Amino acid sequence: MAESFPKCYFTGMTPAEIKLLPVDQKFQIMESIWADLHEQIQGMEISQSVKNLLDQRRASVESGESKLLEWDDVKSTIGRR
Repeated sequence: MAESFPKCYFTGMTPAEIKLLPVDQKFQIMESIWADLHEQIQGMEISQSVKNLLDQRRASVESGESKLLEWDDVKSTIGRR
């Protein structure tokens, strides 16, 4: 995927230069970054402390103590405080 981008994208662009890129090119870069991160993360181990935290949160939801929220509902509350 990286071969489709001009070499300058991978030699260090400043935030100002990135802002000047067309939206479609920004999306292409983001997709490449996410694909790369996904590959790297797949091989990572999750620590026991993180597994324990996730188990606690799952149990809290299953017991009714906590509830899952839809992301759109959460987004609509951001900045209201």
